[in-house]
Parts: sequence; C-alpha cells; structure tokens
Amino acid sequence: MLQQTQVDRVLPKYHEWLGRYPTFEALAAASEVEVVKTWYPLGYNIRPRRLQAIAREAVSRYGGTLPDDEATLLSFKGIGAYTAGAVRSFAFGKRAAILDTNVARVLFRVFVGKGDARSHAMKKRLWDVSWTVLPRAQVYDFNQALMDFGATACTARGPVCTGCPMSSRCAAYPFETPRRKARAARRTGKGRRAS
Repeated sequence: MLQQTQVDRVLPKYHEWLGRYPTFEALAAASEVEVVKTWYPLGYNIRPRRLQAIAREAVSRYGGTLPDDEATLLSFKGIGAYTAGAVRSFAFGKRAAILDTNVARVLFRVFVGKGDARSHAMKKRLWDVSWTVLPRAQVYDFNQALMDFGATACTARGPVCTGCPMSSRCAAYPFETPRRKARAARRTGKGRRAS
C-alpha cells in the first residue's frame, strides 16, 4: 500500500483492509469488486487484484499460509525480488536483501556515487551491494532502518547531508541538487555572465 502513496493516506485504508480481510481465506473468498472498492482511493487497482490472487493461491496450494522461501515467493504472480525480500525479512525474520526506491538511493549515493542510478546494470549492482552490506543478525532492524533513512534523511530532493552519519563514507557527499549548485554558483559569482 505504501508504494508511491503517503503514509497518512494509507493508514486508514490499511486498518480497513485488515478489518475486512484479516486472513488469506477472507481475502480469497471476497468478491473482486469488493476488494477493489475497499482499496479505493489508493489507485493502482492491479494491486488489490494481485493481492487477492496471491491469497487465493496461498489458500489453495499452501493451506492459507505464505511460504518463506524465495523461489516459491517469486513463483507468485505479482511478487518480485523486492517484495520477496521484504516478506522474507519482515514477516519471517530471514536474512534477505531489499531494494526499494529509498534503499537504492542510499546505496547508490553511499557506495557508488556516479553513473546512471536507474539503469538495469546499476540496479543489478545495487542488489549486489544490498546483499553485501546485509548483516547476519538483526536483518529486520537493518532493512527497516535503511528504508527509513532513505525516506527521511537521504531523500531524493533536499537530502540532509549535514550531520549525516554516512557522510564520511558517502561517495556522493556533499550531495548537490541542481538548485543547490545554482545557489552556490550565485554566491561565489561563478554563475554570473560577463558584461
């Protein structure tokens, strides 16, 4: 629910969703129309349909539980590498890397710093970095902290670099947005035209 949707919009819907569908069985048995209506107005209406399909498969093939192994999770339509890692880490306490938008941004800035952060090759590299930095213990806490750090400090626009605990290791530090660069150029006179 939180993908590309703010927490304050999601929270009431999250509670309503869990109230209506507290189990895979309840979600699997509901009508698709009801499921999509419950999801409204979060958008991306493929998501509730996919969640219901996952619930139905979990009920029919796995006795109403979600498997905890990566290969089986990836076999569900709608579950990709990030979701499989998040489920394994957050729901089952397994050692599993994650790479959402916030985590990718942090890992790119701290460990890479240059290149096309959105390219396929870079995404593969960032998955490798995510697995490399993943601790052996307290994976849930580590992954949650990494996501929160990207969402609150190492943000896409206006990251809080001053006082950042990663600044001494950050390949992109000091991070400068185009606006910051322009402001700095005006202050130093480097952005002025010759008269």
